[in-house]
Formats: sequence, structure tokens, C-alpha cells
Amino acid sequence: MATLALASWATNLTYTDLSPSVVDAAVKSVYNWAGCAIGGYDQDAPRIAQASTQAFFGGPPTSSILGANGSISDAYADAQLAALINGIASHVDDYDDTHLETIIHPAGPVASALLAVAEWQQPVTGQDFLTAFVAGVEAECKLGLSVSPEHYDVGWHITSTTGSVGAAVAVGKLLGLNTTQMQHAIGVAATQVVGMQEFFGSMTKSFHVGRAAQGGMLAALLARNGYTSSLQALEAKYGWLHVVSTRENATAYFDQLGQAWEIEKNTFKPFPCGIVMHPTIDAATQLHNASIEQGKKMSDVKNINLQVNSEVLVLTGKTAPTTGLEGKFSIYHAAAVGFLYGEATPSQFTDDVVNNATVVSLRKKVNVTTDDEKFRTDQATVTVEFEDGSTIENHIEHAIGSLENPLTEADLKKKFVDQVSKQIGEVRAEKAYAAFTGIGNLTNVGALRMLY
Repeated sequence: MATLALASWATNLTYTDLSPSVVDAAVKSVYNWAGCAIGGYDQDAPRIAQASTQAFFGGPPTSSILGANGSISDAYADAQLAALINGIASHVDDYDDTHLETIIHPAGPVASALLAVAEWQQPVTGQDFLTAFVAGVEAECKLGLSVSPEHYDVGWHITSTTGSVGAAVAVGKLLGLNTTQMQHAIGVAATQVVGMQEFFGSMTKSFHVGRAAQGGMLAALLARNGYTSSLQALEAKYGWLHVVSTRENATAYFDQLGQAWEIEKNTFKPFPCGIVMHPTIDAATQLHNASIEQGKKMSDVKNINLQVNSEVLVLTGKTAPTTGLEGKFSIYHAAAVGFLYGEATPSQFTDDVVNNATVVSLRKKVNVTTDDEKFRTDQATVTVEFEDGSTIENHIEHAIGSLENPLTEADLKKKFVDQVSKQIGEVRAEKAYAAFTGIGNLTNVGALRMLY
């Protein structure tokens, strides 16, 4: 029974069950999430969501809106609102972590809910926080694996559809739910399935993550207070697994809980956009430098030819984006800015850059061909053809940020500090980095915000 198996494993998990590599992966996932949440708060989506909902959440302001840098009324909210806003902010830049086998972004739903509760239900130790976080990530990723790829291929946004269950398991673990209560929490979370791919390229994509965090938290709180659900919420004939997918293999994956750790397979994005575009950006940014060395000008470019896996066009085939959010799902924009600027940071995925005349002109010169036999999703070949007939080419075997070519700790720190500095300044960003990387040693995670 899948629901019972997951609930039983999660309630029995202890910090001593976590190997040093699992703990290290958890800490990296948490601080990468925090950097995304703080930096992402600069976007319109979390601010609109906060302004639109703040008056309707009447609980005490116990929990941080991580990126807010104003008054107490702006920087703190009740736990439900904090989970929603931090979830939105952490995902809106599409800069968050990725479990590549499922394309789930695990930390957003889980950490957004978990930190809000940890601040509200003080004191929570760093070890208890990390144990609950790992439980939630394993839950959502194992659940995602059990229905992949059919669940995603039909159009669900797998981060949020599994994320509500992950958040419920994590918060339930932190609250000390027993196995039956955890089954009920999983059920209440599962029935709140949210998120479809139609909304990629809009603010609603990040709303999915915030809502999953909020829904999972609510599920655990209801279960703690005796709210009932189905004890077979996942595997029942009309339960989650069978309603949202044409295939499921939960038993096989849940049997691996505590043996094969999905969090160790988590990766971190070097570029704030759809991950299937990363090989192309990796290649294009390197070709930018090569073109400069050869004395080429942008006006000399005749064509930029891409060879990629077909999944790239399925997920990021927007040919004429008009907003920064749409640009995150345009392989044409990605190739253009990578080659033009030699980098792809949040600054290259703004409304202004997407509509910049030079970018638009170069984007129109991008041509894409697909070949699934020659190219995996983490591979690409980019060839730049110039008006004089000369060419430069770069093939990426494993994109930077992949499991085979991961970001270094120095890369991760730079990414964190760059994001956070724009919201709270470089001095506080360095303090925040120290606080989040040391989360496992804290006696009270609820006081973490005070450390920076």
C-alpha cells in the first residue's frame, strides 16, 4: 500500500539515518532555495500575490517573507501566507534546483512550507529541519518517478502536483504526526493537485509552487488536529496515482525509500530558465568569447544553428517571446542572449531585454533542428555562421549544472550572493549565506532570519 509505505517511512526517519552526503545535498538545496526566494522577490509575481492576499490572512506575523526588506508588516506574515509568497518567489526566476529524472524542482514547495512552520512552531533544531526536508523531497521525487514520464507528458506541472505531497510529508514530520495522521495528511495534499504546463511563461507557473507549499502545510495541520482523508489516497482506484497518470509504479520506488536517495541526485541551475535550454546557453556563451577573439561583430552573424533533443522545442519552443517570463521558455531567446552577452543571468530574461531590438534581430537568425538519436536533453551543438562564410561551432556533451558537470561550491556561493545582494546588500548577503549553509548546526531555525 503506497500511502502507508510512504507515511510509515517518513514518520520513522531520523537524522542518524542521513549519510553525510545526503545532509550535504540537503543543505545545498536549502540555501539554493533561499537565494532564489530572496532574489525572486524582486519580481512582480510575489509582490502582486502578497498585496492581493495579505488582508485576508489574519494569523499572527510569525514567518518570514524572505526577500522583503521593509517593515515588520511587509517582512513577516502568518505561516500560510509566507509559504505561498516564498514559494512563488523561489520559482519565478526558474533558477531553482532540479531533479533531472523527473524535472521536479524539489526545494520550492517543501522548504517554503517547512521554514514557515519552523519559524511559527519554535524552537526547531537544524537537524530536525533537515530531516523533515529530506523526507519531503524523497516523497515528492519518488512519487514523481512512479508516474514519469507519462504524468508530465500529458501536461501536468510535476513540481507542484507532487510538491503538495512533499510539503505535507515534510511539515507532518516536523509536527510529529503518527503514521495514520501522516496518511491523512498525504490524502489532503493529494486531493489539492495543482499545476498545468499551459501556464509556463506566465506568473501562474510560480503560483503552482506557492500553492503546493501552502496546500501541503494545510494538509499536515488539518491531519494533526484530527481531519480525516483516505488512507489509500495515492493507490486507490480513484486516487492520485491513477487519476493523474496512465502509468504508475509507486511500489517499486517506495520500496527504495531510505536506500536510493533522490536528494543526492538534485542539481542546481546556472541559468534562470527552462533546464533543457542550458546546453544551448552553455555552448553559446563560450562561442561569444570565441567570436570576440576572431574579431567578429554581431552584425556579421548570418545564422545561429542549433542541434538539440526534440524535448527542447516541446518545452521551450516560443519563437517570439514578449516578456521576460516567456523568454525563459524560448530556445531562440536563450541562444541569442547567450551569444550576444556571453552570459545568461536574470538580467538577460527581463521584459526590456526580450524586446531589445538587437536581441530580437539576432533571435530571428536562430534555427533549430532536432535529433533524438544523437542528442540527449543535456546535449547541444551550436554553430554560428557568419556573412563571410566562416563558422564557429561548439558541442556540449554535458551541460554545466548537470550531474556529470555540476556547479562547484564556489559557483553556488556566487549564485547565492549575486541574487541576495540585489535585495539586501552584499554584507547581509554574505551573512545570509553563512546562516543558511550552517543551518544544520542551529538550535533554533526559527531565529535564522535574525542572523542576517
